[in-house]
Amino acid sequence: MKYNDYSFARESSKYYDEGLRIYMLSIYRNMSMALSISCLVAYIVGSNTQIAMILFSTPLAYAAMFAPLIYIFFFGRNLMSMDRQQAILHLGIFAALNGLSLGSIFLVYTSASIVKTFFITASTFGAMSLYGYTTKKDLTAAGSFVFMGLIGLIIASVINLFLRSAAIDFAVSLIGVGVFTILTAYDTQKLKSIYYAMNGNTVRAENIAVYGALTLYLDFINLFTLLLRFVGVRKSDD
Repeated sequence: MKYNDYSFARESSKYYDEGLRIYMLSIYRNMSMALSISCLVAYIVGSNTQIAMILFSTPLAYAAMFAPLIYIFFFGRNLMSMDRQQAILHLGIFAALNGLSLGSIFLVYTSASIVKTFFITASTFGAMSLYGYTTKKDLTAAGSFVFMGLIGLIIASVINLFLRSAAIDFAVSLIGVGVFTILTAYDTQKLKSIYYAMNGNTVRAENIAVYGALTLYLDFINLFTLLLRFVGVRKSDD
């Protein structure tokens, strides 16, 4: 089903739907919880030299890198069959694993620039999510376009693991910022569309709210890490 294929006139009449408000607040609340867990774990790992050295100077670095990818594969496949408490628990575990991986940024960038980038990301994300929620324009075409761009970015990133080209890395980062900025608006509108497609199915809405939180969390984290490459101040340059 294409969730964005709904009548915008119908959507407009339900704009102040109380159920929609509760549903979206649940998404943002779950997303905020996941972000808080990731930030806390990343800070603990990055601010403790002994933990950071053990984690990132040994083969455990590969575990920290790939554990979130493996876990989200399991989590994503089973999300809709879980009850709400299980889904939120697994979202928190994934966020913690991702926080372990993100801890490495504290070894590379200054804390001040990380905080600054976080607030820039939060402002950008908030503006684009609000746009996606309020706009009457169907963003399906834009979403399809940036999704293809995302696939291209992944391919280019894999190739650059071997080429190690600074120019390609810069281009990937720049385009990536644009891709995840647009995806934030698209995903917000898509989640709103899913709500209407459920026709008041509150049981299913609880799991969709966790799915939505995971989707927007990933948009936020990817936007943050890409912006950090431009705004972050490296410790070697400080």
